[in-house]
Amino acid sequence: MNASRILLHLLAFLPFVPSAHARDISFRRDVMPILFRAGCNSGTCHGAARGKDGFHLSLFGYDPKGDYFAITQEMIGRRVNVASPERSLLLRKAIGAVPHTGGKLFDRDSEYCRTLVQWIEAGAQDDVGEVPDVVALELSSKHFVFERQGLEDSLRVIALVSDGSRRDVTALARFHSNNPSIVEIDSDGHCSSKRPGDSHVFARFNRFTIGAEVIVLPSGEGFEWPETSPVNYIDRLVFDRLQKLRITPSELCDDETFLRRVTIDLAGRVPTVDEYRTFMAESHVEKRARKIDDLLKDDAFADLWTTIWAEQLRVMGGNYAPVGTHIKAADAFYEWIRSQLRNDRPLNEFVSEMVSASGSNLINGPANIYTMLIHGPRFQPQAFAADFSQVFLGVQIQCAECHNHPFDRWTMDDYYGFVSFFTGMKRKPGVEPREQRIYYDTAAPPARHLVDQRPMPAKTLGAIEPVDHDGDPRRELAEWLTSPENEMFSRNLANRIWEQLLGRGIVEPVDDVRVSNPPTNEPLLDALSQQLVASHFSLRSLVRDICNSRVYQLSARPNDSNARDTRQFSHARLRRLRADVLMDSVVTVTGVGRNFNGFPFGTRAIDVYPRLAGDTSGPQFGDQFFETFGRSSRNTICACETKKEPTLSQALHLAVGDTLSSRLGANGTIKQLVDTADTPDEVIENLFVLALCRRPTAEEQQQMQALVGDASKDTGVYEDIFWGLLNSTEFAFNH
Repeated sequence: MNASRILLHLLAFLPFVPSAHARDISFRRDVMPILFRAGCNSGTCHGAARGKDGFHLSLFGYDPKGDYFAITQEMIGRRVNVASPERSLLLRKAIGAVPHTGGKLFDRDSEYCRTLVQWIEAGAQDDVGEVPDVVALELSSKHFVFERQGLEDSLRVIALVSDGSRRDVTALARFHSNNPSIVEIDSDGHCSSKRPGDSHVFARFNRFTIGAEVIVLPSGEGFEWPETSPVNYIDRLVFDRLQKLRITPSELCDDETFLRRVTIDLAGRVPTVDEYRTFMAESHVEKRARKIDDLLKDDAFADLWTTIWAEQLRVMGGNYAPVGTHIKAADAFYEWIRSQLRNDRPLNEFVSEMVSASGSNLINGPANIYTMLIHGPRFQPQAFAADFSQVFLGVQIQCAECHNHPFDRWTMDDYYGFVSFFTGMKRKPGVEPREQRIYYDTAAPPARHLVDQRPMPAKTLGAIEPVDHDGDPRRELAEWLTSPENEMFSRNLANRIWEQLLGRGIVEPVDDVRVSNPPTNEPLLDALSQQLVASHFSLRSLVRDICNSRVYQLSARPNDSNARDTRQFSHARLRRLRADVLMDSVVTVTGVGRNFNGFPFGTRAIDVYPRLAGDTSGPQFGDQFFETFGRSSRNTICACETKKEPTLSQALHLAVGDTLSSRLGANGTIKQLVDTADTPDEVIENLFVLALCRRPTAEEQQQMQALVGDASKDTGVYEDIFWGLLNSTEFAFNH
């Protein structure tokens, strides 16, 4: 090593006195944002779990202290060379002067390069003392409306800082579009419209993401908004949106379609023939509203929602070894849920009692929320935090366990503060072997932060200060969670209820609510949430509003204007029946019950919950039909556990399995229709009403009559027709 190189090497370790100008460069305020903008700390680069090419940074910069060490101390004099800043690998790789897996990130004469050079010239110092932090972002515009494709506009990003200052960080932010086929946004925030539709563009800086809605209008030529006669606030908000997008809603569905749709949605089965005859014979102008009220009063409505909640809360029997010891506990929890919903208990009270529950799992049903969510011998506070947040708020905070959430505002501080609500959850054996007693250990310490191991007292999501409690913080959690002021809670419930009735959430998926996954109609979700709060969290009240709306009663048949719409509820959505609802519909139509293992004969499919068949075999419903048609396995609380997509195996099961074949001629249903009908046309009509809740069209009637031919008294031919109707897409789907 020659003398000059030795001198340079020694200088790299000497203290450096920065110039007056360079002293203003801050590692956290100026250097970290450049690493973020360049993508250095992204999940595909050095922010990956194991870093990249021997260099590891915290994802999106959640750990500035650790990043400073990695940059300046791991390879002293190489990544950062204060004696010769231009030789620093941090610079040379970024400007493409040496080989770099990530390629060239910015130019030598860019502002980014000048900032890094100044920081290194100043000694590559870390910040001393408190550095003002970003507390929020603002956009120059929250809405863009492009009158046609091919137009452009720009977005500016302003950071609001804890010291009260404002800073334009457009050049340091990262941008993306939810749907580049509708609107693109480049790295500098320039938006360009591509085709008609609606989407969002987003800017991220520091730990915050913020979005702006973008509407690209189709040609207005020939568009004329029809008379729609809104029934309530739902119609006004949906139609206002459709009118802005120049989308014409479909016509109202007919009475037959409405009856079938609303009976499936509120009773969990298709209508009976008697219900069809009664409804179709009624001439009152409010007949649809009356039918909705009748269905809401029926216990079947509460029973359907009991199973929906039971799926979200993972109600199943036999959660732990020894096998089967907790079937009684599951029964207690399930019956408690059913009683709450049958009595229309306010949903906030319903949830609040579960969150703060303790005591015997055999006596106090809601206490089982802590045994059902965790399948195993030990409670896991992190799992409780993730599940409670996802079920009751629709928020997936588990990403913040190891780093700040990459697509939302939740930080590791938020996560571990929320985990601390559950660190004291314990259970102990009860009086009998099947019993577990759930309690909160007030001596349990709070969770510790993963990065620096500091204790994190219990703190609600988004709060600055921890909660003040008397040892069990769950009471404060329940109060905050279910408060009418907590919009996250009411919006989550409203969105889930809407999804059950319309087939798609306003936020979709319903359990992935985040800034970067915004509602398709924000005012609509706000209104539904506010109405839920105004009704004192009455499930029936909100369902009544939705079902009475014109939006809910639109036809599934699209028009030229709305054929491509999948987000704005301009026409009814085709929805494959849930597995349990489909089975109950088959039983309703054929009159032949289904025996479910472990349940009394005659139990409806929606009342069947899984029981663990063994330590490793997983949950069993006792019926292959459920597995084939995608009923929730309840392995997780994810909404995706319930599968509603049609598959080939489902079609084959209905075509050749025993679900239909053993029921077609059972109980003499078809024979009775043949014996009591005066003509083959009457038998055919009754079969259509029985299976599809409608009369056949003239063409269908003619085709069926041709099949019957001279065998008008042969029940076999009518069984074939019945089989065809039950195998049709029309029977398996709500429309």
